[in-house]
Amino acid sequence: MITQGEVGQPMRIAASLIIAAAVLAAPVLSHAQSSDDDLRVYAVGIVNVAPFKRPFSGYGIYLGESTIITAAHVVGHWPLFANPTITIGGQGIPGKVIKKGAFPQLDLAQLSVEQSSLPDSVRLRRSHLCAEPVQVGTDVVIASPEQTVRSRVISPQAIAPRYRSRFGTLISEPHGSGSGVFDADKKCLLGIMSAAVTRYSLVGAAVAPYGFHTTWDDSVGYFVPASTIADFLSSRNRF
Repeated sequence: MITQGEVGQPMRIAASLIIAAAVLAAPVLSHAQSSDDDLRVYAVGIVNVAPFKRPFSGYGIYLGESTIITAAHVVGHWPLFANPTITIGGQGIPGKVIKKGAFPQLDLAQLSVEQSSLPDSVRLRRSHLCAEPVQVGTDVVIASPEQTVRSRVISPQAIAPRYRSRFGTLISEPHGSGSGVFDADKKCLLGIMSAAVTRYSLVGAAVAPYGFHTTWDDSVGYFVPASTIADFLSSRNRF
């Protein structure tokens, strides 16, 4: 769970109903399986400190070949080629923003690090994107540097109809922005956590960061799927 760092101001869409998620939700299920914990090696922390601004923290996933994928709103409004600090394998190294979308249309950002600066435990590793479409009922592992948590892919019917086409890939509860969503069996990357959406059974609907002292027990988590990540990455990067 993110316990340090400041959360940036939320982006509000459709009369303040949709706001990008920025920090970690409390886990619902915790599994100590070593195979799950092995996925933590791919998880990175991202800290961006702009001049005269407070630090902003989030997560990302190291894909291999110096490439990190995260949510665009984790990087925030800093210019392209800003230099966030990446924490990976227990050490901090400089990173560079290569490509960035925007929430909610394309909540992804591609970062790069120098291969030579990576810890030996990480340098030759490679995380593969899942090739098959997301299936409702799939067990998943949410990976961040601190922990892994089990969850499950749920139906878009859980949220309001007007949001289903845009936020169609969901898990049972929200987690930290930029955390990796891995297929629990295949251990491939299904997606990147992006936002929290209130369930359709509630009055109204919203997507909001956990930096606000709000109870999100009745929310689900939206993640950007692997197919969108594959299209977003540079043509030379194929995972």
